[in-house]
Amino acid sequence: MFNLKTLHRNKTVKYGVPMLLLVVGGSFGLREFAQIRYDAQKIRKRLDPSLEAQVNAQKQTVILEEEYEKLKEIHLDEWKNIRGPRPWEDSREYQEEQRRNLSKTD
Repeated sequence: MFNLKTLHRNKTVKYGVPMLLLVVGGSFGLREFAQIRYDAQKIRKRLDPSLEAQVNAQKQTVILEEEYEKLKEIHLDEWKNIRGPRPWEDSREYQEEQRRNLSKTD
């Protein structure tokens, strides 16, 4: 009944089937490449065994508590804000000028 010329002239077979194969095959291919990417990131994020021995959950809480104690000792009432330079300003000159102005007001 069907011969090859009839199938070749049919637009659905000529354009639709390759497009469908491209979309479906592309999604499977993309999934495989994404999986490779995620596996590589997981391997890269793993710590060395020597670093893992140094970093543990109990030590992290101690470090946070120590940092909190350091912050409690700082006198934040005496702190002055010095604006950073704009892109067109020379950073060193501007910061020196800001420091001189602050020392004059104190």
